[in-house]
Amino acid sequence: MFVFEFKCQGKPKQYAAIDEAIRTSQFIRNKCLRYWIDNRGVSAYDLNKYTAVLAKEFPLANQLNSTARQASAERCWSAIARFFDNCKKKVPGKKGFPQFKKNQRSVEYKKSGWSLSSDRKKITFTDKKKIGTLLLIGTRDLHFYQIEQIQRVRLVRRADGYYCQFCISSDLANEEITYSGKCIGIDVGLTHFYTDSDGNKVDNPRYLRKSAKALKRLQRRVSKKVRASKNRRKAVNRLGRKHLKVSRQRKDFAVKLARCVMKSHDFVAFEDLKVKNMVKNQRLALSINDAGWYLFREWLKYFAIKFGKVAVPVPPHYTSQECSSCGSKVQKSLSVRTHVCKCGTVLDRDENAAINILMKGLKLIGYIANTAGHAEINACGEMTLYLSLETAFKQSRSSKQESPHL
Repeated sequence: MFVFEFKCQGKPKQYAAIDEAIRTSQFIRNKCLRYWIDNRGVSAYDLNKYTAVLAKEFPLANQLNSTARQASAERCWSAIARFFDNCKKKVPGKKGFPQFKKNQRSVEYKKSGWSLSSDRKKITFTDKKKIGTLLLIGTRDLHFYQIEQIQRVRLVRRADGYYCQFCISSDLANEEITYSGKCIGIDVGLTHFYTDSDGNKVDNPRYLRKSAKALKRLQRRVSKKVRASKNRRKAVNRLGRKHLKVSRQRKDFAVKLARCVMKSHDFVAFEDLKVKNMVKNQRLALSINDAGWYLFREWLKYFAIKFGKVAVPVPPHYTSQECSSCGSKVQKSLSVRTHVCKCGTVLDRDENAAINILMKGLKLIGYIANTAGHAEINACGEMTLYLSLETAFKQSRSSKQESPHL
């Protein structure tokens, strides 16, 4: 399932109706959460039935489409299920107990409550919220998909307007890809966004750092305005649009870079970093969030599935300390940027880590292939290719690097 997004064009009355639908969806979600807290043993099915009770009790809930009410209950249950999963997995720290929503920004419809025009350029919402017909502005063509394939329709409010998202159930359109037999390991960082095992580096764009001056100026304008005034709302909107631009720049960079990496390589190994724990360091939290490592990792996984390639997360332990040639540990602080080993290997710190990440990824794939059944090996794709790549990689490394003692 993938998502197509269009910008909605309508009248101020329609935008107000969308806001009312979003508030109603938030109200139903919070009511379902309160019902779960007050009644022990409530299931997801019970929350769906409770939405019908809310529709009879509250007129504003009755105005929203029944499937939209059910989608709000499903959102509530997803938060509850995530909390239970964290408890079962014994996640350290807070388990994420479901919280009441205060500023929800979207409302979701299922199969009913909306209809597309014949040219697929307009969408009409038919519930009692009186949203009406909205013009869809975008480059995607919905004619390639049947109406039955659209599982969800979501209205999203952002700082720069309102958007309509279509969740389409369809197989990913695999492009014609030629396998190159190349494999790399990726070590992400703050000085450079990533360094691969071939020594190539990509600079960190630092979108938030570059926009910090403008963001501070806009934030000062917000603080100077009178609370609950129209000028303050305008200033908040300008600040929100600036933040939205930064997030879109970061996403665009991650998507394009991940696509390029997966398209030119058959095997990619990357660090399985716990970004949530890393941002607890107050000195590096802003730079880590600005880099967007988690977003890049998720898009690597997506394009690996789309292109039929392999992307493997590996544990990051000791990848910077171990020597990629002899395997001995060389202790070094973060300020030391060059790896120097007693075996004669002199490498950039990040390149040495990327090589170790690649070797760990290849060994992990080899372990899976050796322990799994024959059917699973065939299901994983070109598994035997990657098992032989480790030997080839070691041979190329030995030919490029000679010990200075020779």
